Amino acid sequence: MQKSVRYNEGHALHLAFLARKEGTKRGFLSKRAAEASRWHEKWFALYQNVLFYFEGEQSGRPAGMYLLEGCSCERTPAPPRAGVGPPGARDALDKQYYFTVLFGHEGQKPLELRCEEEQDGKEWMEAIHQASYADILIEREVLMQKYIHLVQIVETEKIAANQLRHQLEDQDTEIERLKSEIIALNKTKERMRPYQSNQEDEDPDIKKIKKVQSFMRGWLCRRKWKTIVQDYICSPHAESMRKRNQIVFTMVEAESEYVHQLYILVNGFLRPLRMAASSKKPPISHDDVSSIFLNSETIMFLHEIFHQGLKARIANWPTLILADLFDILLPMLNIYQEFVRNHQYSLQVLANCKQNRDFDKLLKQYEANPACEGRMLETFLTYPMFQIPRYIITLHELLAHTPHEHVERKSLEFAKSKLEELSRIMHDEVSDTENIRKNLAIERMIVEGCDILLDTSQTFIRQGSLIQVPSVERGKLSKVRLGSLSLKKEGERQCFLFTKHFLICTRSSGGKLHLLKTGGVLSLIECTLIEEPDATKGSGQVFGHLDFKIVVEPPDSAPFTVVLLAPSRQEKAAWTSDISQCVDNIRCNGLMTIVFEENSKVTVPHMIKSDARLHKDDTDICFSKTLNSCKVPQIRYASVERLLERLTDLRFLSIDFLNTFLHTYRIFTTAAVVLAKLSDIYKRPFTSIPVRSLELFFATSQNNRGEHLVDGKSPRLCRKFSSPPPLAVSRTSSPVRARKLSLTSPLNSRIGALDLTTCSASSSPTATHSPAASPPPHTGKVPLDLSRGLPSPEQSPGSVEEHVDNPRMDLCNKLKRSIQRGITQLPHPMFTADNSHCSVSPASAFAIATAAAGHGSPPGFNNTERTCDKEFIIRRTATNRVLNVLRHWVSKHAQDFELNNELKMNVLNLLEEVLRDPDLLPQERKATANILRALSQDDQDDIHLKLEDIIQLTDCPKAECFETLSAMELAEQITLLDHIIFRSIPYEEFLGQGWMKLDKNERTPYIMKTSQHFNDMSNLVASQIMNYADVSSRANAIEKWVAVADICRCLHNYNGVLEITSALNRSAIYRLKRTWAKVSKQTKALMDKLQKTVSSEGRFKNLRETLKNCNPPAVPYLGMYLTDLAFIEEGTPNFTEEGLVNFSKMRMVGDNFIVHLMQRFQCEPTAGVSLFLQVTQYLLDKALIIDEDTLYELSLKIEPRLPA
Repeated sequence: MQKSVRYNEGHALHLAFLARKEGTKRGFLSKRAAEASRWHEKWFALYQNVLFYFEGEQSGRPAGMYLLEGCSCERTPAPPRAGVGPPGARDALDKQYYFTVLFGHEGQKPLELRCEEEQDGKEWMEAIHQASYADILIEREVLMQKYIHLVQIVETEKIAANQLRHQLEDQDTEIERLKSEIIALNKTKERMRPYQSNQEDEDPDIKKIKKVQSFMRGWLCRRKWKTIVQDYICSPHAESMRKRNQIVFTMVEAESEYVHQLYILVNGFLRPLRMAASSKKPPISHDDVSSIFLNSETIMFLHEIFHQGLKARIANWPTLILADLFDILLPMLNIYQEFVRNHQYSLQVLANCKQNRDFDKLLKQYEANPACEGRMLETFLTYPMFQIPRYIITLHELLAHTPHEHVERKSLEFAKSKLEELSRIMHDEVSDTENIRKNLAIERMIVEGCDILLDTSQTFIRQGSLIQVPSVERGKLSKVRLGSLSLKKEGERQCFLFTKHFLICTRSSGGKLHLLKTGGVLSLIECTLIEEPDATKGSGQVFGHLDFKIVVEPPDSAPFTVVLLAPSRQEKAAWTSDISQCVDNIRCNGLMTIVFEENSKVTVPHMIKSDARLHKDDTDICFSKTLNSCKVPQIRYASVERLLERLTDLRFLSIDFLNTFLHTYRIFTTAAVVLAKLSDIYKRPFTSIPVRSLELFFATSQNNRGEHLVDGKSPRLCRKFSSPPPLAVSRTSSPVRARKLSLTSPLNSRIGALDLTTCSASSSPTATHSPAASPPPHTGKVPLDLSRGLPSPEQSPGSVEEHVDNPRMDLCNKLKRSIQRGITQLPHPMFTADNSHCSVSPASAFAIATAAAGHGSPPGFNNTERTCDKEFIIRRTATNRVLNVLRHWVSKHAQDFELNNELKMNVLNLLEEVLRDPDLLPQERKATANILRALSQDDQDDIHLKLEDIIQLTDCPKAECFETLSAMELAEQITLLDHIIFRSIPYEEFLGQGWMKLDKNERTPYIMKTSQHFNDMSNLVASQIMNYADVSSRANAIEKWVAVADICRCLHNYNGVLEITSALNRSAIYRLKRTWAKVSKQTKALMDKLQKTVSSEGRFKNLRETLKNCNPPAVPYLGMYLTDLAFIEEGTPNFTEEGLVNFSKMRMVGDNFIVHLMQRFQCEPTAGVSLFLQVTQYLLDKALIIDEDTLYELSLKIEPRLPA
């Protein structure tokens, strides 16, 4: 094995000789020896990139040499020299110049040197830096980037040259054709020449007549041509061409902005982070930089070329030919597939890197750059995701204004089809990254940060504004009232619900969020939800049944309670439904993992893998790589039957799938079909549930059966838990509903097994039960109640003998008696003397029961009883699933039942049938009664005003005039009207872009009503200003309307702000220069501030930021969200070519838009504003409105145009 490196010693000596004579730098330096305290003076000579050192200046043979390529040189402080020599010598040593040569690879010790003079030391450092060739390496990298750029340009030019060559060939052919036509015309002219008269012989009078005729013909032709031109200018074709040109100009502006955004991404983030990754202590690795930014630099180069082409075409205006540019661009847009395909991984890597404090600090420094305008890196990484849909919309608009015989028509249609095909691929990837981007955006809003949001498995559910009641002491609420202004102001909280955590924040005046120091982050696994606090303590009367409790039991600190108030009963029902569903998901996932972890050979992941229908693509379903909240692959495409099958799959129910389905089911099915499926699941669970699902639930293990029988123990008695299953608490004396989320409750250590058959060992079907009976045979295992809970003292021991003839009822009673015996031994602090009912939730019971049902039969159960056991479990689970879906449906989508009375009656009939079930568990009975109550009774606290009701009020006083109304009154009533109209829009109108169809008034009447009200209010503002004849009155009216707009901004009515500012920017108002000259500077400055807030620049980026940082209630501008929906809808069909539902699109539309808009703004009441009929009558009086043409004529009359 080779142990040394051979080199040409003769050549090295020759180089040393040249270094002594011609070296770049020569002189004496002190070199530090291997011992830390010794220095040796050597004579050094530098030649090119080799540093030689000699024992002396006259030495002929070098003592050593160093290769300096790739090294770095830096100055170092003098080493400490305490206790070495006299003080004067130490001072002399400290004054010397020390520097170190660092080599760029491991295993090489640094070279430490020193010299007498500082100037000499600096010269040595500069010479060594030159010899390291560092500048050459940097220049080489820059040249390589330029080379790649030039190669791309050359390839583009080759394609363009090829196209030009073809065009030249076509033109040559056209020239030949024209030449032949000219020759033919010349021949015809020669034949007609003999028949021409000789003009010289004509009479002078004839010549004059011909001259007059020629003049008249010219005048008539010019007049005719002028008429033709004017007719063309007013024709639809000319209007279409003007709109087409405007679309192209807008496209160039958008492309310029996009290139600028890519430039910031590359030069403001990518390249600085590459430099940081090359530092000595890199905050991020090169691999992570590549994973985050992907091929964004190549995308920037591509669009710079495309942008240059667009600007060149604009220079040739009015001839705008774009099809060939898209022909060049289309083959290169495939690079977007790589970007989109890895975008989710990119955001995951970025989230992981941000956990490094050094990187997070560096990233915030880059984001503070003024060029970023407050935008985060995630925002810039998202811009390429929307570029393809933007091109599709632009081409769609171009084609709408391009005639069918236009030369570019076919090319533009081809480009649009290719872009739509690429968009379908990208759309699936975008839907998978929305959740990560949303979590990161919320995390950046929180000043303290929130590490749990960096967990990519954390799914966002809902957010909103709730009021937190002051602390609860000794079980009694402090004496506060819901109407208290101090409670609303000080207790208002911004709450965020995720699948695993619940965040409670306060919002500062600047819009930033701050987590509560105590109870800001609640882990749902440690919480108990109590939807209806105990009525005996008076909370229901105090808060109008709008409050609910979250009891938190952290393992390392004392338990505490969080009491929250919802703004309405509908909001409370939505919050509690979502929280309880998250509870059930955590509970089922945790319990199923626990119960399958030891004795069963089927673990939860294997249980999913064993069912190919849950993760393998088929003809009627296609899955995504992303997992939902239940760790099951999300559905990308599916048939309606498979979606309904997933909705009723009893093994799991994902909260994100349920919300998406209920938000968007109207696109691909009807409410009657969904209800029929739920009814079938309840009435015929065994025939409606997929067979494979049942097989996995009750897969028997014959090998384990014999083993258990030999041991003489039931597998149900041997089941072990690493932590006790959760319990639910309820009281029959008051409408209490509680859900326990904790899987680590401080129960007695004896709790650890399930006993479903302890009492069934007796052969007598009439065996009685007493609470004082002996414990089960398996010591230390306490069974849990699946149905009836603790027996009351009045219950007769023989109360079940009446069912002796029914084996199923006999078995169920055995099951209940067995569990009741063990539940009396639970020493849990939540079970007090007044508890007359305690049960496990149906989801927990099902998870526990299915775990025990997967093995051989225990002693004492025959085949009939085993079958009854399975049937009982399946029926209870099916009932629980139906009630769960109906609860979410009724609480979040009440409009479905208000508008469809037949659907409402069918649901009521189904619930009444459920109530007649003799085996119904108490908790199921209570849930059914609550849903019935929500459907049948009118929510008196949720009765909202409607615009029609206000208009039809005829007994109100006469409307006041503009001069007598204050700006505050106008702003409040404008806000009230805008909010009434905005929240009346049903969410189904946001689906399918109905507002852009021909029958938009029938499909989206409320959206069109909102648009009409916006126009009416804007017209009213402009009309009121133009009603004044004198300049001062008009200026005062403008100042008053600007004050109204500013108050609307304070009330978070940004729709009202835009109504007023758009009116003031109308040409009829804006041109009144003398009137605006009378307006004060303060009003003009305020006007500019308001216009900047609601400006459409950058897709309303300022308005979006303002809405993100404000507390609801708020009224946003609806047009902004309709534009967002157009981006999602355009180019992405609802159904695939095979007829499958595009559920990825449903997820984007339902979760990302409707959840944000409906939950955040529509469901919030207008705070502190009451109806003032005199003002609303003035605002709704259409007799005051002047049409646009009349307004402009009036404006010209008031202030005529100045002469040219």
